[in-house]
Amino acid sequence: MPQKKTPYFELRSGAVDTLHFVVKTPQLDTLRTELAQRFEATPEFFAGDVVAIDVRRLGAGETVPVPELAALLAEFKMTPIGVVAHPNQADWAHADGLPWLDSHERRASRGGKDDPAADAAVDAPAPAATVAPEPPAVPTTIIDKPLRSGQQVYAKGDLVVLDLVSYGAEVIAEGNIHIYAPLRGRALAGVRGNLDARIFCTCLEPELISIAGIYRTGEHVLPAEVQGRSVQVRLVDDKLIFEPLGLK
Repeated sequence: MPQKKTPYFELRSGAVDTLHFVVKTPQLDTLRTELAQRFEATPEFFAGDVVAIDVRRLGAGETVPVPELAALLAEFKMTPIGVVAHPNQADWAHADGLPWLDSHERRASRGGKDDPAADAAVDAPAPAATVAPEPPAVPTTIIDKPLRSGQQVYAKGDLVVLDLVSYGAEVIAEGNIHIYAPLRGRALAGVRGNLDARIFCTCLEPELISIAGIYRTGEHVLPAEVQGRSVQVRLVDDKLIFEPLGLK
């Protein structure tokens, strides 16, 4: 007799898009200091976000206390959901309540010499090629009115601002930020960790500039060749680089 279908729940395979917190040092104090420095200016951007703790970048013989690291991330309002590690890290890379996660990178590396499934498939006919659909493009957000003190704009992709960003106003984007007017407030690009994001501005007079959590406040006077001028801002080796654009 066939089983009766239930309308109340389903179990389906799927994938969850999460941020990876990639650990590059076993020193928790160093991680705490770096987290505080990076997110002091934007403490709420990752509030409630789920992250996977990725320890694969640690050197041979290096270990980190994963339960303590998970508690540290929780202090910064992130929610760890699991651990990504190499098989040879399995004896220490565990934390109560956090599952062992597979990653797209590890899946892509399968099929090597030590993979029995790969050996069994040597004589099998090649499957028809398939092309994964591209994710939908995120539209650019355009703001054509001045932003006053206390106003904030958040863009999932790139952000274009065509008028003044006043002191106390904030423009935030997961992609690039283009400001074709004076920037006197705060501009934060690549807030989801996009290190390639840039900020372009025709008159740079900011309270704060940030890319991927690395920031500089207006308390540090900018060089004369970029202060109040047309500038692009980008990251090089985790440092903010300010470059004149030469626009008239």
